[in-house]
Amino acid sequence: MLWRSVKTFVTLSFASAVLALNNGVGVTPAMGWNPYNAFSCDTTEAQYHAQAQALVSLGFPALGYDYVNLDCGWQATARTSTGQITWNTQAASSFHNVICLPDGVPALATFVHNLGLKFGVYSDGGFFACDFVGGTAHYIGSLGHETADAATFASWGADYLKYDNCYAVNTTDFVDDNPPISIEPHYTTMADALNATGRHILFSACEWGVQDPARWPASAVSNSWRISNDIGPPASWDNLFRIINQLVPITQFAGPGGFNDLDMLEVGNSGLTADEQQTHFAFWAAAKSPLIISTDLTVASSQTLNILKNTRIIALNQDTLGKSISFKRRYTNDHDVWSGPLAVMARLLQVFVINWETSSRSLTFNLADVGFSSATATDLITGASLGKLTTSFTATVAAHGSMILKLTGGVPVASPTFTFYPATGGTLAGGATPRVVNSTVTVVGFVGEGGTLTFTGVNGGTAGGTKLLSFDYINGDVTFTNTACSNCRNTFVSVNGGTAVQVQMPLSAQSWDILFSGYLVSLPGFKAGKTNTVTLSNPTAFAPDFYRMGVAV
Repeated sequence: MLWRSVKTFVTLSFASAVLALNNGVGVTPAMGWNPYNAFSCDTTEAQYHAQAQALVSLGFPALGYDYVNLDCGWQATARTSTGQITWNTQAASSFHNVICLPDGVPALATFVHNLGLKFGVYSDGGFFACDFVGGTAHYIGSLGHETADAATFASWGADYLKYDNCYAVNTTDFVDDNPPISIEPHYTTMADALNATGRHILFSACEWGVQDPARWPASAVSNSWRISNDIGPPASWDNLFRIINQLVPITQFAGPGGFNDLDMLEVGNSGLTADEQQTHFAFWAAAKSPLIISTDLTVASSQTLNILKNTRIIALNQDTLGKSISFKRRYTNDHDVWSGPLAVMARLLQVFVINWETSSRSLTFNLADVGFSSATATDLITGASLGKLTTSFTATVAAHGSMILKLTGGVPVASPTFTFYPATGGTLAGGATPRVVNSTVTVVGFVGEGGTLTFTGVNGGTAGGTKLLSFDYINGDVTFTNTACSNCRNTFVSVNGGTAVQVQMPLSAQSWDILFSGYLVSLPGFKAGKTNTVTLSNPTAFAPDFYRMGVAV
């Protein structure tokens, strides 16, 4: 049983017990290969053979990459005469130039197992499965056939099931990001069916983050659950930003046996620079996402292999504690700081710093952002020892590159204390309006689009100057597509009427009643004494709803 911390408005935080799935597999995040980002749904038996052989010949199994998984496009469009799910046997269809699996799934499973690998199948919790032709293929789905299909998968020797979410509502709606029904039962039913087979089958719930699966909790249903819409194809930095923001409020739900799935890897595919691919891979690893390679390994470059085979980064992913890095600090349009604990030692942290700028530059990481005044550091990309760091560390970081550090022997620094000012005590103008959450607490919404919230009588201390502010807010504006601020909202903060500073505030949850607590930003312009004002606005969009602002004492 895992104990999680969940922020709410009732008490602001309380401990909640969450059952992790105990099915004998998935204690650490899955690692392996899947065709989708490289080949979409248009795969052949020969491709699966070639990729499985490449996985072995390139030495990936020794590093932990041991699953070879089917994805969409292998199924027929009708069941057998006895109602069994089956593969495409058409010699020529409108979707494939050749039969997808002429020897059948059991033969492919045997081929994969004979290489010393594990074999994964794919199905869908809807009436039909996903496809790459706008939903017109109508490949077989498993909705209503869970028991029979789970037994079939087990008989074929499946070790893994990726379970998708197309046609989940009816036979006409291909993709529904906001379904009118609960989709959790689709996954619970298949989980029970898999368990009833008696075979250890890792269950990967690919529900795209719909209906906030981390809070079902999906950890009691599956070994991993997708938190977002697809990462691609095509790959893009904007996709990574969207997914990273969507992870912010749910890192606490990852643990042995169940993990947030940030989607398959784009390392080796076009659309990302080498440094962006390095950031992508290392962040996914540190977040404890499954590491599922999804590129053509038969033509993988040395650059691709070096990223995917970095044993220090893989060790973060497979760390037995199973704790994800969590969001610590965002310096808007500059860099993020994330960190998380590792097993074995006290005062041992994994630290991840992302350069959001589009140019290579000197970037400074402040150890106080992860609670230390000093620590001994190792660069996990290169393996270089950085010695003892005191207060800060500065290095040149590539455009959209990152620092990935392991800190040992950290000396704790005292956490800041704050004087808090409730949003309801501020001055509201231009449409900013209070609303009651959970019948207990009032927040201020409609800040932006002309609406403003101004905190008055703010204490600047004895010297004024730059102050550390802490905001508690709600942002339930979840998106499954890329926008100007995907899964975040901008607030513009002005101190004493000065130039407003943009502050990017990520998602707090997929609802408007769960609080994000302690978003930190340092701002100049304070005067000594208690006569300061802090105004929140956004000229072109809405900011989050605000509960309170703290000013560091």
